[in-house]
Amino acid sequence: MEIQLKFSLKYLLITLLIFLVEVLIATIWKDIFFVRAYLGDVIVVMLLYTFVKSFFRVNNEKLILGILIFSFLVEFAQYFNIAEKLGFRAGSLMYIIIGNSFSWIDNLCYAVGCLILYLFVRIMKKEVSTSNS
Repeated sequence: MEIQLKFSLKYLLITLLIFLVEVLIATIWKDIFFVRAYLGDVIVVMLLYTFVKSFFRVNNEKLILGILIFSFLVEFAQYFNIAEKLGFRAGSLMYIIIGNSFSWIDNLCYAVGCLILYLFVRIMKKEVSTSNS
């Protein structure tokens, strides 16, 4: 995978917006079951995507696949209580970021988020090529 360093203010602003939504989900919207249990996991892969795109020019499809694999690895690490094994206290920021409970549904949410990202990238690529014709 060819990676080039390139700053993108557009992607950084989108990253900050998605991060704000994630904070709202974790704090204010935490009692809305569907939002807390599923939507946060769907959009966290989008947060990772836009964060990487803020600083690097990289193949979109490979990046999405890499994020999906990374998300699965983090989720499976939760099965083995990795946050505790790394010495993070319950309630600490890193403990919350890494997570503490494995769920197959979370993996499904990550896959849905990556699929949405992939479809969006494909549609945008098609629109750009059509407008350039």
